[in-house]
Amino acid sequence: MLGDLVGKILDKISGTSLLATGLLLLTAFVSALVAYWRTVEEKSWKEFFEFAIPHEVITHPSAKADLLFWVTKKALMPFLMLPAGIVFVSAVGYATNWLVSTLLQFQPPLVEGPAGPVTVLIFTLTMLLAYDISYYLYHVAQHRFPVLWELHKVHHSAEVMVGITKDRVHPLDELMNRAWDGLIVGVCFGIWSLISLNLAELTVFGVNVYVMRNILMMDFVRHTHFKISFGPLNNVILCPHWHQLHHSTDPRHYDKNFGLLFSFWDRLFGTLCVPRPDEDFKFGLVDRNVRDYQSLAGLYVMPLKRMWGHIARRIRPAKPRTSRSSEGTRP
Repeated sequence: MLGDLVGKILDKISGTSLLATGLLLLTAFVSALVAYWRTVEEKSWKEFFEFAIPHEVITHPSAKADLLFWVTKKALMPFLMLPAGIVFVSAVGYATNWLVSTLLQFQPPLVEGPAGPVTVLIFTLTMLLAYDISYYLYHVAQHRFPVLWELHKVHHSAEVMVGITKDRVHPLDELMNRAWDGLIVGVCFGIWSLISLNLAELTVFGVNVYVMRNILMMDFVRHTHFKISFGPLNNVILCPHWHQLHHSTDPRHYDKNFGLLFSFWDRLFGTLCVPRPDEDFKFGLVDRNVRDYQSLAGLYVMPLKRMWGHIARRIRPAKPRTSRSSEGTRP
């Protein structure tokens, strides 16, 4: 049953990916127009394209690394991450459905018949919340735990933002994020399947929720230099400019604005930082070896080595002390 479910989902993805890509590019173009219109007094199409695609940005070593990383990920791992996430979520959802219905001894769904518009609306909202709190918690963990931070530094090592910087994520980091999504989101899927929807319908809707979340959060735009704000909606939706602050090297901005779509998680947990309307940021890392992240080896291999270094230090047995002279500071 799980295999059939995943197959139906993959068929659904092939039909929605082109539309989703078109919408993402459209939001990027409109955002560039808005940012240009608010910034420049004397306007022309030539200056617009120079503003939208600055020469110093697209020729930067970080931008070149982004392109190489993006191409190799797409070539080496086609359709890997999203199906992996669906497998995790579907498996946990199916297990939740089976466990609860077996313990309570009833045959789901509780409500017979096709789901109405109100049910679908409530489901969509709850799934958006489940996806978003799941990402927020994992994102905080990426910054709190050194082992996860070594992988996440790949994303933060970008010194310019060129849209596809959104995909500057180590494959292992992305896979672990998908697995984590399976816990919170999968349980939510399972609960909904008990109420009114079967797992196949629910997960197909789940794919749409995932695509909808990516469009609403403007992931491409938030990884550019366009200072897009949503005004009063910033209290609910995390605008691109607020996320750009998250990539800032300014110590005042460290560990701020972890949210993906919604901004109220950061407000609730005290991690929100609101930038000035026209505030500029310097992006990247302050590590001494930050330049090492501007190559494919630095993006793929070095994080694994440094991650293993943290793990090895924890599992390596401590050396016995032979004299008082060995009681100095830690190496």
